[in-house]
Amino acid sequence: MSAGGDRTTVLVCLTCRGLADPLVEPRPGQQLARATLLALGDATDICVGGIRCLGNCARGPSAALRRDRCWTYVFGGLDPVCDGPTLIAGARLFATSTDGLLPWRGRPEPLKRGLIARIPPMDFDGEAP
Repeated sequence: MSAGGDRTTVLVCLTCRGLADPLVEPRPGQQLARATLLALGDATDICVGGIRCLGNCARGPSAALRRDRCWTYVFGGLDPVCDGPTLIAGARLFATSTDGLLPWRGRPEPLKRGLIARIPPMDFDGEAP
């Protein structure tokens, strides 16, 4: 898997287990990573990478979308078989954003209902309390 640069990156949690059968192999997170890579194909506009544990074990499988100097989004409750294309569609939508936010309009439904967290960019100073 590749990751890097100013491109939009999809990070898939490789260690996510199934709640119904935690011993199943390959793990649902690994299945989601494979489905995401298959959905990307040989395109180079999006990076796909794996990560060991996004800390969202109760709501996995999980993945994150990130871009430099933009907000990072963490999603859970993803389908390991069906949501690879969902993540790629979300990443492409995010890549077109001019304000550093993943647009709500046009966002695939699993990325609406499965939002776990939206994390500000490192250079975000916050707002006055």
